[in-house]
Amino acid sequence: MDLPDLSALARPGAQIAVRVTPNARREAVAPGSPIRIAVTVVPEDGKATAAAQVLLARALGVARTRLVLVRGARSRDKVFRLD
Repeated sequence: MDLPDLSALARPGAQIAVRVTPNARREAVAPGSPIRIAVTVVPEDGKATAAAQVLLARALGVARTRLVLVRGARSRDKVFRLD
């Protein structure tokens, strides 16, 4: 899977808005406002959020642990902060 290069957004303190689509056929990241992330896992027990966090971190070129969920734990629309 080819991920877009979102490294220009990787600034400490940046808040990144995403829209997550769980249960997709394949994983994908589409740049834009908000960034659209499709994950193949089901939206239960935070699995879709964790999968979206991993994909976003790979697209940004940062460690997953640097992304903190600010808003949207139970929503499709989420905001991550880069520490």
